[in-house]
Amino acid sequence: MEQIKARTLQAPIDSPFDGASTASDVISGIDLSGKTVIVTGGYAGIGAETTKVLAKAGAKVIVPARDISKAAAALAVIHGVEIEQMDLMDPASISAFTARFLATGQPLHILINSAGIMANPLTRDTRGFESQFATNHLGHFQLTVGLWPALKKAQGSRIVALSSWGHRYSPVVFEDINFEHRPYDPWKAYGQSKTANVLFAVEADRRGQADGIRAFAVHPGSIVSTDLKRYIPEEQLIQMGALDKDGNPVIDPARQLKTIEQGAATSVWCATSPLLLGKGGVYCENSDISPVTESDGTQGSNDLTQRKASKAFGVLPHAIAADDAVRLWEVSEKLISRH
Repeated sequence: MEQIKARTLQAPIDSPFDGASTASDVISGIDLSGKTVIVTGGYAGIGAETTKVLAKAGAKVIVPARDISKAAAALAVIHGVEIEQMDLMDPASISAFTARFLATGQPLHILINSAGIMANPLTRDTRGFESQFATNHLGHFQLTVGLWPALKKAQGSRIVALSSWGHRYSPVVFEDINFEHRPYDPWKAYGQSKTANVLFAVEADRRGQADGIRAFAVHPGSIVSTDLKRYIPEEQLIQMGALDKDGNPVIDPARQLKTIEQGAATSVWCATSPLLLGKGGVYCENSDISPVTESDGTQGSNDLTQRKASKAFGVLPHAIAADDAVRLWEVSEKLISRH
């Protein structure tokens, strides 16, 4: 049996890029001709920017979409993109999508799980699962597991899971993932799902590296000019420091406040950078591997002042705990197998 390499150190590697770098900057000089990429959420916000730069670098990019017409309109000017029907809240549609892709026999070189929702009121999917966990983690988990044979076939593939510094708001509460026995808090639910994204990358990398599959989790930064903010009133965004008093986006990469082009950079860097060859299972931000940090007071907090956009670099230990990563994978397998 092939020897599994030691876990990649969760520490910066002196990347030449930083928070102000754009997706175009980090992919400069990289040729993706002959590569196949899937980007969920690839027709809006940083997902659309990710799709654009990967396609421009020569990749064939497949964008699964719940709303085909909306995706087609958004991506009409980008060449090399295919749109397929899929809904992350619908397990049957995920299974249908993965079956269609596997039937083509092609390898999958890059999978970017970029779609997500944030801090919405309590809703559940048809299985009764809380929607943020179901969309941000469980749907992507089912998608990735379904595409695993194609990722293996690439003989050198990468998975990128979009997380957030919002993982500080909550660990995965295994005893009550779906808020059936505790009051629903939209930020704790969001935080739990973002912690799940990091734990997923940790375990996916451990399971996949012998087959050339490496996985990364990403904090893109705070990008207020996307639809992700739809459930947050403007006055709250002003109070958080993400908008100025006139309602305009504040751009300050030093405080993780970024443009869409800057927000897509770390996803693209993790998907393509030669600096990450032989590495994986780490949380990244500002186009580098992040350091480990301790709680900065936001974890589990309901105080809006604790959510001010800030230079909150680093990943908390609960999001990269190997035992919890294994537990989450096993729990997720059971949840998707029920339906």
